[in-house]
Amino acid sequence: MTTLTPIAFVFIPQPIFWLLFIGVLVFALYAQIRVSSAYAANVKIPSRGRITGREAAEAVMSRAGIHDVDIVEIPGHLTDHYDPMHRRLALSSENYHGYSLAALGVAAHEAGHAIQHQVGYSMLKARMALVPATQITSQVLPFIIIGGFFFGGLGGVMLDIGIICYAVLTLFHLVTLPVEFDASRRAKAELVGLGIIDRDEMPGVTQTLNAAALTYVAAFITSLMHLLWLLSSRRD
Repeated sequence: MTTLTPIAFVFIPQPIFWLLFIGVLVFALYAQIRVSSAYAANVKIPSRGRITGREAAEAVMSRAGIHDVDIVEIPGHLTDHYDPMHRRLALSSENYHGYSLAALGVAAHEAGHAIQHQVGYSMLKARMALVPATQITSQVLPFIIIGGFFFGGLGGVMLDIGIICYAVLTLFHLVTLPVEFDASRRAKAELVGLGIIDRDEMPGVTQTLNAAALTYVAAFITSLMHLLWLLSSRRD
């Protein structure tokens, strides 16, 4: 009889599970370390223009004809995000007031999402459409996880629900990838096009945004791994 692995909730040999788990864990940790180190390095490099993140985001959106998005300051570290539902661009304090290469990259990236929303970028629409299902999934998964630990694995209806949950999450993370990459592409083009930074300053911005992109790749791979495990269990 195959030994069950509570963490994976699937009927697979433990050696295979731990090999996959460690590989994904290492990549996820690497992604986090990479984004932290890249941001920490480039937040210390001031841009020559001394334009703040808020000013950069405003300039990028203004050029795209966007004048109805509020730019607000929020607490926390790298909590920056664009809220399409409330037309709000939120920047952490260090990026809102800062004029480092990292701050400008992050601010312009979030402004890139606002541009996506303005032009009706299809992948952003798909991501927004998936948000309600993703929120429901996030509420259901804890109960599935608890059930897996108590019963030593998933089976029957619980297994099917787990598959649906991870399928939704995997699809959401997959759609997120082009959304994030496209926002970074728009950000880099606008920063140079508007003269906010010089071309020789671009490596610092690129390093920051590329490192951040790794975290989205890691999230997708992790979700996909769990989905494949559950599907394998379903076939058994």
